Order: sequence, then C-alpha cells, then structure tokens
Amino acid sequence: MQRRVTPEPSHHYHFVTGKLAEGLLRETVSILAKKHCFDFSIGVMPITVAALMTPKWLARHLNPPPQTTHIIVPGYLTSGTPELDQSVKIPVIYGPKDCRELANVFGEEVDKVDLCDYDIEIIAEINHVPRMSLADFHRRATQLQESGADIIDIGCDPTIRCAAIGDYVKLLVDAGLRVSIDTFDAWEANEAARHGACLVLSVNSKNCHEAVDWGVEVVVIPDHPNDKKSFEKNIDFLSKAKVPCRLDPILEPIGIGLTNSLLRYAETRRDYPEFETMMGIGNLTELTEVDSAGVNFLLLGVCQELGIRSVLTTEVINWARSSVRECDRIRRLVYHSVKNHVPPKNLTGDVVMLRDASLPTYTEEAIDALANSIKDNNYRILAENGFIHLLAANVQLSGTDPMEIFADLLTKPPSDNVNREHAFYLGFEMAKAMIALQLGKRYNQDQSLDWGLLTAPEMSHRLKKNHPRKPQN
Repeated sequence: MQRRVTPEPSHHYHFVTGKLAEGLLRETVSILAKKHCFDFSIGVMPITVAALMTPKWLARHLNPPPQTTHIIVPGYLTSGTPELDQSVKIPVIYGPKDCRELANVFGEEVDKVDLCDYDIEIIAEINHVPRMSLADFHRRATQLQESGADIIDIGCDPTIRCAAIGDYVKLLVDAGLRVSIDTFDAWEANEAARHGACLVLSVNSKNCHEAVDWGVEVVVIPDHPNDKKSFEKNIDFLSKAKVPCRLDPILEPIGIGLTNSLLRYAETRRDYPEFETMMGIGNLTELTEVDSAGVNFLLLGVCQELGIRSVLTTEVINWARSSVRECDRIRRLVYHSVKNHVPPKNLTGDVVMLRDASLPTYTEEAIDALANSIKDNNYRILAENGFIHLLAANVQLSGTDPMEIFADLLTKPPSDNVNREHAFYLGFEMAKAMIALQLGKRYNQDQSLDWGLLTAPEMSHRLKKNHPRKPQN
C-alpha cells in the first residue's frame, strides 16, 4: 500500500473525496500544487462523507481525467486495497484520513524511522513486595515485563526481614523473568541470589564484605551521595574481590542536589569507563510533581549520551504510572538520536501525550462552506480556533460551552431530531472537543483523542448509527 510519492512537474494527481470535504481539499491541494509544481484535479464522489466509501464502490465511480498519473484516495480505504489497485490501471496513493495532513504524502514530514534498537536496560521496581501476595506480585511483575521492563526489581521492606524472599524470587525466575533485589539486608540478598536473582541493589561499605559471597552482580553506591571517597573505596574493594559491578553515584531530586548528582554521573563515566553504570531515575520522577514522560525523556537522553546503560524506575505515584512504557519507547528514540546525531523530533508522537505536535486547522471560510454544503440532519462537530462548531442542515452553532451549544440546538427545528441517543452522542463528542481545545489537541469526530502511547482505540458511533451501512448515490 503506497502512502508517499515524490512529486514531479510531469505528474497529474487526481484527488478523490466526498461532497463535504471538497472545499477544504481544494484549498489544501492548491497550496501543495503550487509548492511542489504538479497538476491536479479533484474527483468529488457522489457521496457526502468520504469515510463511507469502499474500494469496490469507488472503483465503479472513479472517472479520472486522461492525463492522470496518480490517484490519491482518503486513508479510510484501508481494506480491500488490492481490489482497488487491480481495477484501476493508474497508481493509487493511500493518503491520510484528514486532508489537512496531505503534505505528508509529498514528503514534507520525516518518515517514521526504525526504532527497534536500544541499549538502555529498564529495571522496574515493585515496592514493598513482602506485603503482597505471591499471586498479586506475579501479576504486577508480568504487567511490568509486558510494558518493557528487562529486570523486575523486588523492593523489600527495610523495617522487617522477609523470610519468604526466596519464594518471590523463584516465582519469577521459574516464569523466565530476570530478577533483582533492592535491600541492604545481607541475608535477604544472599537468599535472593541463591534462588536466581541476577542483581543486588545496593552495596556500600555496610554490606560490601558480604557481597563477595553472593555470586551475583551488584550495584555499588557511595555511603552518602556526596561522599566520593567512600564510593571509590567501595568500588576498589569489590573490584579487587572480582565482584561484577555496575555503578550508581545516586540521582538526587530537585532541591536536594539534582545538578550536582548529574555532574557525578558524568565524572563516574569519565573515571570508570570500564564499569557499567545505573541511574535511579525514579528518584526524580516520583519526587517531581509533573507528568513523568518529559522527565524520563530528559534523563534517558542524559544516560544515552553518557553511556549509562541501565535505569531503575518505579510506578508508585499516579503521575508516573506509565513510566516503564514511557522509558521503553524513549530509550529507542534517544538511541536513534545519539547514534545519528539528530534531535529526537519528528520520529514518533508516542510520548507527546498531553498536547499534539501540530494543529492543522480549518479557516472560517472553509467552515462556512462546509456548513452551507450540508443537506442532511446528521451532526458534524469541529473544534477549531478556540470554538466548538456544531453543523447540520440549517444549523451552524459555535461556542466554548457544550451546554450552551446544546441549549441553542434545542431551539432549532426540527426538534424531533434530538432524541436521547443524539443527546448522549452530542454530549460525549462535544466534551471531547472541549478537552481538545483546552489542551491544544486535534479533534476528529468519532475518533479517539490522541494520547500517544496511552491512546485507547474508540469504536465509531456516528457513522454506524446516522448513515446507511453502504454508500448511496
């Protein structure tokens, strides 16, 4: 399925649309044609909404001019494309669902890159594991692994020793998961290692002598974040004892010493390039009252540039509840960015969650033209230029408050067109439109708002209820 084309002066593009989108499509294509120097024509199909077209139906109604070199159809035609390709002897380009995004077809945006590669390991901590049942613990660990965690970290209770720690470790190891343990209790660490844990967090002067006997990799930390001498002493002791180590000079929160701790990571990478390094990024995400994605992005960018190849995070506080999923996506972005010496922009919108990257808009003239072209009583909702617009035959309402718009609608004939189903649907959609305006997001009627990697697909309701199942002439 072809979605991009390299425009040439000899090309003639035939754009296919429905009656409602003709004005906006013509306006959009005119700008692109002038910019990219190609000829075009607009094929307005005998159907109101382009989303209702099917490949078989379209093949019967297409009538491109003889000079056409490419046909560009809406992105709604995602099934039955081989049938359309075979029946039309001209190359078919499958564009976006929204004609305002047609620039992408002509290469004005960067192609999505392969984001499979990464080299930062995610260690996801489950806090206070001894307070959980084995079943709840296993369920939570599986969720974190599915979100992208490479190692499940068992957070112990510092106030009481967990006699059953081996059972928690063995449960995950038997399930094929890699496990670490977060404890300063030497007995717990030894039991965890004995049952298959591959990493112990953390080791300083208080427990480094016992670490010699565990037979697993450990995370070395200073006795105090600013105590560089103890850090060096702990590293030296464990190194001479041939205990495999990764180093963590400790990330401190804003207000306590964030900048100095970042400098310590840079110094540690400079002074100990032969050792792996870990950053406990949860120290910042959990203690910074802001959505976690941006914080995770900056910290993983620092890690990628410094060569810190493992991070420890957790999802205790609500604003960090998707941190593991965020880190899994972000580590791929920063890997690509650093490897190719490019900013992490125009790669994917997965972690642009609160606001959208761009907002193509209708002009007032286009909205008026759309309103004047509607001949049926089905409602169209737009969220444009700070206003919610409600359109139908002989109805053109706009405002910022859905309640007021609906009250105005009830004064318009025919009043029997607003039944309970319509009222619920309009309230649902206008609430989404209001959220989109408040946050700076695109609103497309009958589609989910785009929350990046948190987006939940939404079933179409308007097209199924208010229109016939098959396109009609």
